[in-house]
Amino acid sequence: MLRALMYILPLALTIYAFIDCLNTPEDEAKHLPKLAWIFIILLFWIVGPIVWFAAGKMRHAPAGGRTPSEWHRNHRMEWVAPDDNPEFLKSIKDENKKDESLLKDWEADLRRREEELKRREQGEDKDG
Repeated sequence: MLRALMYILPLALTIYAFIDCLNTPEDEAKHLPKLAWIFIILLFWIVGPIVWFAAGKMRHAPAGGRTPSEWHRNHRMEWVAPDDNPEFLKSIKDENKKDESLLKDWEADLRRREEELKRREQGEDKDG
């Protein structure tokens, strides 16, 4: 069991560091380009991930001693749900108005065709 752990732990660390490096924006990779960090992590699979976590990634301290998730919760820049977004609600109202006018046009066309059909049927009854 201990032998397996000696291989699984560094492998898990390497995979985690590799994914973390891939998800890190290029401008947050320190000292080397991101591609170089990927090669270091994969080639030196015990030391590479440790060096990546220690020196390869720029880490930001939370502003005012707060946790990042708390800061994001209180300072959202995007709308949470579509029903909270006034632009989305306005677009739905505009679409509804278009749909209503289209429906009215269809209904008027249907009435016109029905009246035309009735006139034809009445004309046939008079002739027949």
